[in-house]
Amino acid sequence: MSTNSGSVGEVGVKAGANPTAHTDSAATARRLQSELMSLMCSADAGISAFPDGDNIFAWVGTIQGGAGTVYEGLTFKLSLYFPSDYPFTAPVVKFEAPGCFHPNVDLQHGHICLDVLKEKWSAVHNIRTILLSIQSLLGEPNNESPLNGQAASLWANQEEYRRVLLKRYEAQAKA
Repeated sequence: MSTNSGSVGEVGVKAGANPTAHTDSAATARRLQSELMSLMCSADAGISAFPDGDNIFAWVGTIQGGAGTVYEGLTFKLSLYFPSDYPFTAPVVKFEAPGCFHPNVDLQHGHICLDVLKEKWSAVHNIRTILLSIQSLLGEPNNESPLNGQAASLWANQEEYRRVLLKRYEAQAKA
């Protein structure tokens, strides 16, 4: 027989606290650690991501433009923020400075319009699939849903697009 000196219903949790919040965060942290190991062992070219310091819920990623695209040879930095209920809720992913000139990227804030980060999010996605999807998006934008109208209008002329892209990329890299 055990005795409970606390209030009725207390099981090591403060009254009013969400007992699943700590469990969710711990499970998410374990999932993110596992994904980090998988990502480090993967042979995927042009993508990487690691926790930003000691915070397993905030990561820094990099994506290199795919071969044969206007982004070839360029590298972009991303920030990834994982909610405590990841993978059931999508992370917040955005481009950091220098930003990415792209039809589906908001130049001012770096937000990305990508269905797998929004309405088509599923718990089967992981950091690797997110990075690969964004890398693929660089070469295959959805011009039907642009966040950057100028980039969308230039996309049809790849030579001009690449000229503007490089001009912006180099200017932002110097800033």
